[in-house]
Amino acid sequence: YVKERVGKIILKHDFLVGDCIYFDTAIMILIQREKDAGSRCVISMDSNSTSIYDPRNPGHVKTFTFDLAYWSHSGFLKDENGMLISAGSNSYAGQREVFCDLGQGVLQSAWQGYNATLLAYGQTGSGKSYSMIGYGANRGLVPSLCEELCKAIQSQEKNKQYQVRLAQIVIYFQDLLSKTRKPGGLKIREDQQQGFYVDGLKLVPCDNYAQIERLMDQGNKMRTTATTTMNASSSRSHMVITIQFKQVIFLDEAITKQSVINLVDLAGSERQKSSGSEKDRLKEGTRVNLSLTTLGNVIRALAEVATGRKVLHIPYRDSVLTKLLQSALGGNSRTIMIAALSPADICYEETLSTLRYAERACCFPCRRLGSSCLSSPELRLLAESEGRTRSAQMTWEARLEEARQEWEQQYSAMTQERWMMETFPYLLNINEDPQLSWVLKHFIQDGTCDVGQSTSNAIILRGLGILDKHATFTNADGKVTLAPRDKCKVVVNGVTITGETELQHSDRVILGSNSAYLYVGPPAQRTEEDLSRYDYDFFQSELAAAEGFSVDKLGTVGSGQDRADPSVLAVFHDYIKLMPLVEGANQMSQELRKDLKFELKVKNLALSDSRGHDLQKEITVKVTHETTQQVWVWSKAKFINRKFLMEELYQRFLEGEDPAVNQDSDPFWDPVEAVHVGSAHVWLQALAYCMRLEERAELLNSEGLEEAVVLINLSPCSSDGRFFGEDEMVTDPLELLERRVDFQIHIAECLGVKWLQGAVGRGIQIGYRVYDLPRCLYTKPVWENFNPKIEETVHFSALNASCEFLNYLQKNALIVDLWGLQEGCMEMDSSLDGLLLTAEGTIVVDNVKAFTASNVPELYRKLLQMEQETELLRELNRALREENALLKDKLKKWDSPTKAVKMMKQPATSRDAEEMCSHRTSCDTELAKALKIFYQNMSVVRQQFLQLKHFRPPEDNLQVLRLFTETQSQMISDFGQQLESTVHKLKSDVALIVKKKREYTAYSKP
Repeated sequence: YVKERVGKIILKHDFLVGDCIYFDTAIMILIQREKDAGSRCVISMDSNSTSIYDPRNPGHVKTFTFDLAYWSHSGFLKDENGMLISAGSNSYAGQREVFCDLGQGVLQSAWQGYNATLLAYGQTGSGKSYSMIGYGANRGLVPSLCEELCKAIQSQEKNKQYQVRLAQIVIYFQDLLSKTRKPGGLKIREDQQQGFYVDGLKLVPCDNYAQIERLMDQGNKMRTTATTTMNASSSRSHMVITIQFKQVIFLDEAITKQSVINLVDLAGSERQKSSGSEKDRLKEGTRVNLSLTTLGNVIRALAEVATGRKVLHIPYRDSVLTKLLQSALGGNSRTIMIAALSPADICYEETLSTLRYAERACCFPCRRLGSSCLSSPELRLLAESEGRTRSAQMTWEARLEEARQEWEQQYSAMTQERWMMETFPYLLNINEDPQLSWVLKHFIQDGTCDVGQSTSNAIILRGLGILDKHATFTNADGKVTLAPRDKCKVVVNGVTITGETELQHSDRVILGSNSAYLYVGPPAQRTEEDLSRYDYDFFQSELAAAEGFSVDKLGTVGSGQDRADPSVLAVFHDYIKLMPLVEGANQMSQELRKDLKFELKVKNLALSDSRGHDLQKEITVKVTHETTQQVWVWSKAKFINRKFLMEELYQRFLEGEDPAVNQDSDPFWDPVEAVHVGSAHVWLQALAYCMRLEERAELLNSEGLEEAVVLINLSPCSSDGRFFGEDEMVTDPLELLERRVDFQIHIAECLGVKWLQGAVGRGIQIGYRVYDLPRCLYTKPVWENFNPKIEETVHFSALNASCEFLNYLQKNALIVDLWGLQEGCMEMDSSLDGLLLTAEGTIVVDNVKAFTASNVPELYRKLLQMEQETELLRELNRALREENALLKDKLKKWDSPTKAVKMMKQPATSRDAEEMCSHRTSCDTELAKALKIFYQNMSVVRQQFLQLKHFRPPEDNLQVLRLFTETQSQMISDFGQQLESTVHKLKSDVALIVKKKREYTAYSKP
């Protein structure tokens, strides 16, 4: 819950007297998903300074200084009323402290006749709504400000009249206080005299706080219904509450003061990651993201103006949001920005972005202009069309009386609702935004009640995947059952039901794609259980568990740990966050007849790491055309971007417009492209010792499942292509240093390609990249062959092998990628264009000269220094090898143990030291030879193991089964004998070396 966020920082900036802009940055506590992910707090405060450190590099700290900073990450407790209060720490600041510093200043401006604007900015889940609205007993700035304003009005003198009118809208654009909803929402208009205003916006008169509170509750209900009906997240919209305050003082003549207070809860400020949005042909097109981008551009331009730079244009007109806030940002308003921060390490990038955003906003001033006798731009902005036609005929008292009649009707409805809650079971809505959960109640009265979009139903629900007659509730004999209609999706406690099911108190019910409700049973079944734990994340985690997806499936816990790695938990929460989005995309695809199916996949990044490190995982979305079986793979960022564009298209469809768009603008369409099917690791260590490697490598998909088997050979060779024999193997890769190293990579065939079985018109290409080559190499495409023969060989040459290249061969693997081709897609370039070739036509790798030529002189100087040091090491290596050869010759002169013993008993001389060194070198050489033989034998063992693994029994031929069993038994026997022989040989060789060393040590003792 947002109420559990940890901290608050208030950022305030003053300019000249009367000219001010304030910034309130709120750091909230870790929410449950961040706690589960093992997140740590990456923010610290010292007086007015706020510091954030990089969790990947704790020594990298960035510090931002503001006028005020409130800390509420720790040092608090909950009193008996549910209020969060200080636990004795002077650093903790709650909602009340924030209001005293900021809310009182807004009220003071309003009483003086100045305008005021309060903005809440930050990523989704960081606590914007908690700071603005609050949760439970911890009321935020908006309710506290309204209550204090009404109290002050009631205590004023009799010769004054005060008029308070309230409006509440969501951009883009819905009047939350109007009972009628216009197709397409409200529109913003521009009038030459009035400026910008919202056409048709309803301003409701109020004369006490209770009325304002009921209006905000009504607005929340309308907002909740709208997000469900439109299948839109509340975090993707801006909510604006406007209080129009007018003072009329009756002295000799009436003096009027007018001010407007804008309270704005901005949409989530999540940045689009470059991994997805930059490669998407459709850039972020939703109006919400465009408006936040424009807001940032306006702030940046105003900051440049404040520093004295010349700015030709401030883009107020580029979005609806900045049009409405033009006076708040550029002049006539006292402005406060609350920049809400998450302290979790997994939100580091977003938090840093928010801090930078707030820092830029601190750099420009606002002018406050009194508005006595003149309506401000905000007043003109909120002028309503119905008010323009009726204001001349209605007095303030008549308007207030009309509003009172509406409130009486609402009060009667609220009383009726409380009675029904104590009498009948009901459904309680659960929303992604905690502020909008528990807002709507649907009562299940005695008998049967149908649920669906039809107006004839007892319970009318609108949302994705909900049909006219979707399901039926039956309330009889103290029991409630739920039965879905034909082909209607109903989920209870994470499991899809197909028949009549009895509900129990606190059951979780999902209707359609993602309309989530908590079932509250009859009064006799209710307990003291805290229902607040059944939040939106609980519903999604339950769905994931029912589908068999869990943290254990993503990765095991580390040694000595009792919980999964935090990165794994973060991926799990990403998965359950995307589940409802994918479900919604599938439903929209079905209703718009796009024939696309969306599936969540977990990609293991270790498959693309040449060192095989266990890297983090990431979420991707697989898109399949159900008719043509064409496949696309979208990144998480690309899918989220497309999902919002899909919502806009679907909304036009709901409003009766033609949803057909041209192909280039269709968020469901993408050109056909090659798809990455799987990867394999082929370790290059054998080449470092000039040994041949024949590999049957499994090509694994992103889920770790086998997609095919590739037969690949790595062969060291001469410059003319002659393969090396055993006599040309080396025991130390450094022997190849500064020598020409040639090798060939031969891809023979690919067996059992599942991609080719999925549909007709498919093909494959295999790609790989060696060391410092500027691009990948690809085989020629092969189409519609389940076991395609590749038979392609590429010759590589390192003309002057560097230490780095030899290290690469010893520690890295060749990443072999299998790419799936589809009919109509572009094939990978299988030519050698752009690669450096030798005179023999071989591809040059380890091209140090090319690297140094393209870099700065400083890097070139460092490289020359490294080459000089390498040359010294080479000279030392040559000297050691010469000495080693000399010692070998001396070792051959030892004809008998007696002579050796006699020599060992002589007084220690320099000759003795040389002989001891010779013996130690001899032992090392013999051990290296033993390990070399063991490596060769284990390669044979591995090949036998792979053959056993892929040796499949006949499916339906019982006559061949006996022959298969005999052949398999023989293969197992050969495998066991080879393995036992290999291990025995190594043990024997090592035992002989140890025996010789012990004998030598015994003889050398005096």
